[in-house]
Formats: sequence, structure tokens, C-alpha cells
Amino acid sequence: MILIPVKNLSCAKQRLAAVLDQSARTELAQAMLHDVVAAVAGWRGRTPVALVTSDSFAIDLGEKYAFEVIPDPANPGETGAIEMATRLCVERGIESTLVIPADIPLIQAGELAQIFAHAPDQGSVLVPAADGRGTNAAFRRPADLFPLRFGNDSFKPHLATAQATGKPCQVLRLPGIALDVDNPADLQALIAHSGETHTQKLIRGWTLDNVFLATGTEGL
Repeated sequence: MILIPVKNLSCAKQRLAAVLDQSARTELAQAMLHDVVAAVAGWRGRTPVALVTSDSFAIDLGEKYAFEVIPDPANPGETGAIEMATRLCVERGIESTLVIPADIPLIQAGELAQIFAHAPDQGSVLVPAADGRGTNAAFRRPADLFPLRFGNDSFKPHLATAQATGKPCQVLRLPGIALDVDNPADLQALIAHSGETHTQKLIRGWTLDNVFLATGTEGL
């Protein structure tokens, strides 16, 4: 099963507060989630998909794409949400999980296919963030092969934990999945990248409207 944890989008992306107010950050988070969900929906060979969330926008979007929504009323953060969803998958007898974040708007359906193509019969596949610090995709078979602990520097701990299982661990570097959005430089990279995703259209419109100029970030 593909699991997409989604926190409360009304308070998303606090690290962008220097350049965007909360209304804009929420709009950005919604656009990125839409891009991720649309890319997953575009992969014909996908396994079942679930959004782990209690955010109203995410619930509506999941229903629009006929994806399952696993309620997350406690909203403990990405790590807690995936722990809960993983337990549910194991209870259902689901053999594998692929966890991807909601803030990788350049993800391509073909990249998901690559992950599954490289997945061992028992073991894992990890896709690092562009800076090599975070983990932007984690495939596990069995579904609970090792626990996931997300954060700014999660990739090396995940890799070490995966290798400690004694099962094969493949590391893939996939450019679309690698680009997450946490700081102004990431926004700039999205603007410069070719494409017309929901997120790219949104932030390109902001630059035209001088949203960033008003905050003193003329270089963005």
C-alpha cells in the first residue's frame, strides 16, 4: 500500500514563514498535495493508496481520487501517523508499504514504478531528498520491516536501520521525488524547473504579483 501522511495544512510549512504568511503556506501545501496525489493516480500499476490524515482538504482530495483515507485525529506528526497506518496495514495482511511525503510536487508516476521494480522480495528501497538528509520515499516489505522516524536528517538513520535487518536495501536517486519544499531556495528551484504543476503555477503567479519582493527576497 502507498501511504501519504498529511498533517493539518492550516499550519503547514512554518519554515517558510519568512517569505509567506500562513494563508499562502496553506495554499502551497494544498497545491503540493494535489500534485503528489495526481502523480500517484496517474500510475496505472499502482497498489492501493491511502492518505493518513484528518485534514478536510486532504480528505476531500482523497475522496475525489477514490483513495482510502485513514483517519488521523491525534495528528501526532508524520512519524506517529505512519506508525499507526503501518499497524493497520499489518493487521490487514498487506505485505508492503511505500511511504511518500505530501510536499514533493515534481514526483512522477514513472518514479513510483522504478521503486517497485527495484523492490526486493524482502527488504527495502529508500529515496533520499536532494540534500541527502531527508527520506522522501521508503518502501518496506514486509510492511513493518523496520520503523520509520522522519525528520530533517532521517536518511542515514533509515539506511542504517534498513541494513541492520539483514535484508537487501536499494537506494535510488530520483530527481522528482528528491525535491521537497522546506525553504525559499526550494521554491526558487521549483520556479526554475520545467513543468506546469499546480505548485509551479501557484508560485510563479506569486512572483509575478511581487509577493516575495514585499518580504525582501528579490532573488527568489
